[in-house]
Amino acid sequence: MLTKPAVPCVFKSGFLLLGLLAFAFSPATLAQTSLTRISSDPFTNSDSQHATEVEPSTFAWGNVVVSAFQQGRYPTGGGSSDNGWATSLDGGITWQHGSLPGLTSLSGGTADRISDVAVAYDAAHGIWLTGSLPVSVSGTPQTAMLVNRSSDGIHWRNPIAVSPLFNTPDKTWLSCDDNTGSPFYGHCYAEWDDNSNSDTIYLSTSSDGGATWTSPVNPAGFPIGLGLQPLSQPTGVVIAAGADAFLANVIAVSSRNGGQTWSHSVTVSNITDHAANGGLRDLVLPSSAMDSTGKMYVVWQDCRFRSGCTANDIVMSTSTDGNTWTAVQRIPIDAVTSNADHFIPGLAVEPGTGGSTAHIGLAYYFYTNTNCSPSTCQLGAGYISSSDGGNTWTNPVTVGGMKLSWVPTSNQGSMVADYESLAFVNGSAFPVFAIAKANTGSTFNQPMDTPTGGLVEDLAIRTSAGEKPVRNAHSDHLPRTAPACDNCNDND
Repeated sequence: MLTKPAVPCVFKSGFLLLGLLAFAFSPATLAQTSLTRISSDPFTNSDSQHATEVEPSTFAWGNVVVSAFQQGRYPTGGGSSDNGWATSLDGGITWQHGSLPGLTSLSGGTADRISDVAVAYDAAHGIWLTGSLPVSVSGTPQTAMLVNRSSDGIHWRNPIAVSPLFNTPDKTWLSCDDNTGSPFYGHCYAEWDDNSNSDTIYLSTSSDGGATWTSPVNPAGFPIGLGLQPLSQPTGVVIAAGADAFLANVIAVSSRNGGQTWSHSVTVSNITDHAANGGLRDLVLPSSAMDSTGKMYVVWQDCRFRSGCTANDIVMSTSTDGNTWTAVQRIPIDAVTSNADHFIPGLAVEPGTGGSTAHIGLAYYFYTNTNCSPSTCQLGAGYISSSDGGNTWTNPVTVGGMKLSWVPTSNQGSMVADYESLAFVNGSAFPVFAIAKANTGSTFNQPMDTPTGGLVEDLAIRTSAGEKPVRNAHSDHLPRTAPACDNCNDND
């Protein structure tokens, strides 16, 4: 039986003060942050894990911040009871939240389950968009994406199907060209892959605020991959970067004609990663952001700077054209000699900043000690930033901490997210995290939280300039032999 609020809830003056939960965080990540709970799972259906929310996507325009996420995660088979939303109309001071209509049978729709929500804003048409991935338990073909639309981020319309039916669509992304000088201002771009066809990549375009979408097209050469996040330069060129089908390389494609055609894929970098201990789900999905000059930043978890690949750092590469990418740079959250392990990054650039003064924010999860087990792993949520385009970085902030036993499960391990997110409002960063609290019996307590009032950083004093990858660095686990899928019955 479904139980959910009849009207959106508002979190106002109350907030949660989370300490370090008796965890011995390393000095580099020692902090204490007040958190505002912006949403919690309202569902009670017996086949999902409650109360759980996972995997936020967050975007801001002006003083409006919209975050969307899964609610009531299923333990096997992928997906959730519904995708939810949390919106602030006043720059992150107060929040309203609810569930997106017309998606699953629990919310007036027809999909068995729903997953992989992404948030975008179409400034040309004044429309907020959320793109969601339908998940079929029986294997019935599904449209690749359902898009809910809203003029205010609070009241959402029933969804529109973006594509024809696919056997196993996976990993949806959504973005809009909000550059007023772009010839494609007001174009929105949807991306997904077809796991039943080796993760072949598809993209579709809307030029009317998400009301209609073009027939999906493949990039030249039919590249295979997942999680390619399309972002628009001021010139209208769109660059989409993500992982290849085997999570072995970061790849990118681009379009110079408003999404009518897309280029062959180029390799940004290989991926050299450490598999997280403790049974944590940690797909290597890159996260991307674009600055005001059109410079694109891509980050992912990688162990190439650690001797023996004992733990991951978050690393970054950049490009101004989508074809040529810089050498991989380590983001200095902790020293390479530390035992800290970092993963599941989310990247954003403050609007209006770029080049040598680009204000970059990075949200991520981490272990204080990579050498841990399911009962001893200390999972933290962190944030670090740069005000000079990634040349120097602030001291990191620990936003919250949790035990793995508090986190919902999936066939790929304990789950907080496959990707992370944040947005800037008036210079303050609002990372949104799934931060679990202690269970009550068999009931979870993993809502969505954000730092109260946002985060304003100290001076940037850390740098990784001059660091070189360890010679012959390689991943510490066997390569994948089948295309990756984050919402499939056989390997979720």
